Amino acid sequence: MASDYSSTLDDLNPKVLKCAYAIRGEIVTHAQILQQDLTENPGSHPFNEILYCNIGNPHSLGQKPITFFREVLALCDHPLLLDRSETKALFSADSIERAIQILDQIPCRATGAYSHSQGIKGLRDKIASGIEARDGFPADPNDIFLTDGASPAVHMMMQLLIGSENDGILCPIPQYPLYSASITLHGGTHISYYLDEETGWALEISELENQLKTARSRGVNVKALVVINPGNPTGRVLAEANQREIVEFCRKEGLVLLADEVYQENVYAPDKQFYSFKKISRSMGFGEKDISLVSFHSASKGYYGECGKRGGYMEFTGFSPEIREQIYKLASVNLCSNISGQILASLIMSPPKVGDESYESFSAEKDAILSSLARRAKILEDAFNSLEGVTCYKAEGALYSFPRINLPDKAIKAAEEAKTAPDAFYAWRLLNATGIVVVSGSGFGQVHNITARREDTSYCISFYTIP
Repeated sequence: MASDYSSTLDDLNPKVLKCAYAIRGEIVTHAQILQQDLTENPGSHPFNEILYCNIGNPHSLGQKPITFFREVLALCDHPLLLDRSETKALFSADSIERAIQILDQIPCRATGAYSHSQGIKGLRDKIASGIEARDGFPADPNDIFLTDGASPAVHMMMQLLIGSENDGILCPIPQYPLYSASITLHGGTHISYYLDEETGWALEISELENQLKTARSRGVNVKALVVINPGNPTGRVLAEANQREIVEFCRKEGLVLLADEVYQENVYAPDKQFYSFKKISRSMGFGEKDISLVSFHSASKGYYGECGKRGGYMEFTGFSPEIREQIYKLASVNLCSNISGQILASLIMSPPKVGDESYESFSAEKDAILSSLARRAKILEDAFNSLEGVTCYKAEGALYSFPRINLPDKAIKAAEEAKTAPDAFYAWRLLNATGIVVVSGSGFGQVHNITARREDTSYCISFYTIP
């Protein structure tokens, strides 16, 4: 029988068909169908709303934007407001001043025009200054590429590093599935290294060494190591000593260090502190010719949570001028990132300072959000650990919890009869019963039966939620 369509799946890129991205996968599609059903048929399900806990999307859950950031964005996008007398009564003096400074750096003061492919130079200057203030080491605005959030920057690096399936990237498990998806899309080999759940998701250098050795023995050309700090979805904040070991490992093995640092503002454990890998490597005495390092940051997380603005950047250090030309070429293919996102990326790295009119209100908003996140992380941790068959390690940072659930035999059997993985089966049942959308642990690469001391019939599943 002839197809009703001129094209079939056989016509598509097999890398796309192979690619998976669990946090926006089938369960989310099903949740959207349920949401539509609730709208059209109120009372048709045992819940009244869908609660999307499948992704870090703070504003969708009621978090308010930072006033200063939005004031500056509004004035930049509608500069005629700067000429109106009532503007001084509606906007803070420092937001007006900052908007004027930014507009003066944009050709024709037009946020609707393309910019330099690497991003507006004046905004990169601000970000470089913010990095210097954070790390205590120099930063070059020419090393900074402004992007539509961190995800496009990750894709750019995968395009740059992966030439064939023989090229491998070391990635943590569990991991944010952007990495496995982008490696698959670009035709590379995903090499898993496993974080140790029994020690609170620690990153062991011995595990990195073993996985690297195994991959190389199979003929894989391992190009880079991905580290997510604070961890997504584990919430682990790396200790400084551990970061030093990681830097030394990459330097010794000649690996590019891809540092996902988008949650650097989200640290809740009082005994932990965020240190960028740039700061760690420079404090160890390593410079441009010692280690290749790419650091990713985003306006989507932190205390700002501006996911929809799609602002972010990567700092690209330790590469030759010839390689820099190639990454600039990739940036040029996309013309430029969106201007509002560029502005926001500069603002998160240069917020109001002491003495500015907005400083006190800005600090109050920031502290309230971070305190709320820390409080809710603790509530969620305690709630999970109070449940039978559930364990959850402390979320030291980021926006997620990653509990382990031991399913009873009947649930495992039911999953087998439904020809569904146990963790996915649980996630579907949870959604249909409560309206809560979570992601099964296997979507992050997490394995079942991860500890030898558990019975063979016991499955461990994981999902993450926004605390």
